[in-house]
Amino acid sequence: MDVLAALVAGVGLPLAALAAGFAWKSRDGRVRRVTGEPPSTASVARRDAADLGLGGDRLGAEATLVQFSTEFCSRCPSTAKALEDLARGYEGVRHVEVDLTRDPALADRFRVTQTPTVLVLDADGRAAGRIAGVPRTAELRRLIDDLTGRNRVAHHA
Repeated sequence: MDVLAALVAGVGLPLAALAAGFAWKSRDGRVRRVTGEPPSTASVARRDAADLGLGGDRLGAEATLVQFSTEFCSRCPSTAKALEDLARGYEGVRHVEVDLTRDPALADRFRVTQTPTVLVLDADGRAAGRIAGVPRTAELRRLIDDLTGRNRVAHHA
């Protein structure tokens, strides 16, 4: 029985941890569309810049990529650059970054459990998508295309 227990502990537990890691990684950065959720949840209720603690910033006319970050997030700066570049490629799409470092209540309100987390708002300020982790660009682009009617701006060098 001791050999069996050692085998389970030595092989079974690492395999279970590996499977859990693969499951987590497969969801990291995925766009989760939030349509169909009850409108009472903080993630889908209509938002404006003041709700997000943005002060004078405005939301995009067609869509807004709201990135929740902290000072300690190592992936947040590169995510911000990628989202800014992506938003620049569309008319009416804006990227805004919300620093949660000193505002944990805002993190609770929007159910942010990791950074970066991106909330994609439609033209009416309602959440259309939510991404935990670094966004998968192709999936995010499809959601923005759906929200904007494919208003991608061609950049010429």
